[in-house]
Amino acid sequence: MALGFWMAGVGAGLAMIAAIMPVSAGETPKRGGILRYMIPADAPPSFDAHRELNYATIHSASPFYSVLIRINPMDPGSTTDFVCDLCTEMPQPTDGGKTYTFKIRDDVKFHDGSPLTAEDVVASWNKIIFPPEGITSARQSFFMMVDKVEAPDPTTVIFRLKFASGAFLPALADPYNWIYKKANLDKDPHWYEKNILGSGPFKFVSYETGQAIRGERNPDYYHQGLPYLDGFVGIYADKQAVRVEAIRGDRAAIEFRGLPPSARDELVQALGDKITVQTSDWNCGHFITPNHKKKPFDDVRVRRALTLALDRWRGAPELAKIAIVRTVGGVAFPASPLAATKEELEKLAGYWPDIEKSRAEARRLLKEAGAEGISFELLNRIVDQPYKFNAIWAIDEWSKIGLKVTQKVVPTGPWFDAMRKGDFEVVLEGNCNNVPNPLLDVQKYLPSTVFTDNYGNFEDKAEVELYQKMLHETDPAQQRTLMRQFEKYVLDEQVHEIFLLWWYRVVPHRSYVKGWKISPSHYLNQDLATVWLDK
Repeated sequence: MALGFWMAGVGAGLAMIAAIMPVSAGETPKRGGILRYMIPADAPPSFDAHRELNYATIHSASPFYSVLIRINPMDPGSTTDFVCDLCTEMPQPTDGGKTYTFKIRDDVKFHDGSPLTAEDVVASWNKIIFPPEGITSARQSFFMMVDKVEAPDPTTVIFRLKFASGAFLPALADPYNWIYKKANLDKDPHWYEKNILGSGPFKFVSYETGQAIRGERNPDYYHQGLPYLDGFVGIYADKQAVRVEAIRGDRAAIEFRGLPPSARDELVQALGDKITVQTSDWNCGHFITPNHKKKPFDDVRVRRALTLALDRWRGAPELAKIAIVRTVGGVAFPASPLAATKEELEKLAGYWPDIEKSRAEARRLLKEAGAEGISFELLNRIVDQPYKFNAIWAIDEWSKIGLKVTQKVVPTGPWFDAMRKGDFEVVLEGNCNNVPNPLLDVQKYLPSTVFTDNYGNFEDKAEVELYQKMLHETDPAQQRTLMRQFEKYVLDEQVHEIFLLWWYRVVPHRSYVKGWKISPSHYLNQDLATVWLDK
């Protein structure tokens, strides 16, 4: 049964796919078995998907949760084709596109046996859209068009918008929008950071920090007949060599995030037809964030020099041989109609075709700013692909304009903690998204007062006003014009962020793993409820 590439998280109430997707000829799903897969991280920073942006959380806990709606797995590249998970049917908006009324299934139970109602859905969405003081919501800014969320009865949820926006449904379908139990949120809004209780296809069994997370089949799952698996084990390993050896030795069947070409070749050579490889471009890119509150990075001349020094056009094909990056691009996913062309990119600082001219300008700016030959530290995450590779490349590029840069590599939790506290000079991070919608994807570049997980420590009213024009614009041609203005402002004029390269996925997996297909999402895209083992 082909799953179609899907921009979402594992499990997460997505098993309804089985009811709408036919099994391919000659393939019959089998019941039973435990799927063991690798999670390329030391540990998730927390289990609260509303708070987090990283794959460690989604790969760990998504099988335990349900969502309200999701992208149609038969049409995963669309930003307008959605299907229900907890709702009974997709609603037609009323009031000029400002009111959405969802009817909620009445046969859903949390894993503790309590019923899931509209009140739980509303409580979860209020935590995402209107978080209480002291609570971080990573995607709060996705819903700046929402005025209120209501539950007039136990099976009805109403979203009332301030203004109609084509960005609303894609935001609603994001796979991190897990539905939590209202009673737990009322007791402690931080409860889900350290605890797991959902209504998805798998029930939580155990978690060993830095070792593994386990789930078992939910016998009361509301999508009848699913999941096929008896359970799963997600195994944490931040070292690529450990993950590759586990797949080669059949101690794990897959790593959903992806491996570099060299690891693919190694596994194919060793395993032959016992391994299957899937590839896809990724709606995920790396960039470097200067801390605008740390000198000399408060000076736009210094930030501009950093981006001018990078030879992306020559670096991309070389890095693609060893790392999961390969495409030069700007702020919008290269496959999007809103993405810049090569000719448009070459007009931006850091993308000029003449690298010597670019680096000469970088040296001039550093001298003018009194920052020649400065030394600084690049904070990075203890994940090899592609974090360390990109960092090593950037540091080498900066050395060519006389900068002395060292790399500080820390585990995922301390990396996030340092960014949130502003305890860094320059940091390498990512912008990885699910439902493809550049109008939402580029929010990562907005100030933290708008997008809470921007760590540049700057305010920029002009940038926010330009973004608001894009968000309200309905004409695609004008959206593209505004996106070019936004891109130039962020990457060239102010250099709030220094974009590096777009990623791509290479996913080798044991051939006995059936029922899924790769997506261009950064996150674990397949629905574990629809996977079976054909051994």
